[in-house]
Amino acid sequence: MTKLQEQLQEQLQEQLQTSKTALSPSPAATLHDGGALRGSLALAAIALAGFGFLYSLAGVGIGQTLFPDTANGSLLHHNSAPVGSSLVAQPFAGDGYFQPRPSAASYNPMAMSGSNQARTNPDLRARLAETRLAVAQRNGVAPESVPGELYTQSGSGMDPHVSPQGAAIQIDRVARERGLEPQRVKALVNEYTEAKQFGVFGQPRVHILHLNMALDAITTGTAATTEKPVTTGKT
Repeated sequence: MTKLQEQLQEQLQEQLQTSKTALSPSPAATLHDGGALRGSLALAAIALAGFGFLYSLAGVGIGQTLFPDTANGSLLHHNSAPVGSSLVAQPFAGDGYFQPRPSAASYNPMAMSGSNQARTNPDLRARLAETRLAVAQRNGVAPESVPGELYTQSGSGMDPHVSPQGAAIQIDRVARERGLEPQRVKALVNEYTEAKQFGVFGQPRVHILHLNMALDAITTGTAATTEKPVTTGKT
């Protein structure tokens, strides 16, 4: 081996040793995280307290301050007792009350839905014909006179309104049951007929719960008696 080869071999060994030293982590570098753990814990605490608690608390506070009625479910009360919500339909017992649209969810807000049946489904057609006939017989009108919303179910099953036509065919029945003049009941229906939203959107509509509460106020002085919605998991 020549002197030149010995020098080259020594240089190669020195380079290998230097590389091993550079690649070997020092104890100080392994244990020191540069504050990353502390920062992560602080961020988690801020996110949990800020977005999980303070943000929710602020939202509830703003809602209760600016929109207390809406934030609490738009409840309707009689003698300080809740009798329903202006946003949700409910069935009424007795022929002395106006009836809302049918509900596939039995008026249960936790299971609100439509029937999910296609228009070509024979079961749907049979149910519509049966319901239409029942509504016609109950109100003493021809089946052809029954508006569609009184025998069809909406997508939510919770619509609190019917059309003025849907309320009109029930006037004679309600007036007869309560011993009132039909014209007086008709005037009450007109009073509780809501116009289009902002005069542009939607159609005129009658809020059934508002109307029935007004009927009770002029005849019995008590709040409307409602059937308790059946709790069901039907969708």
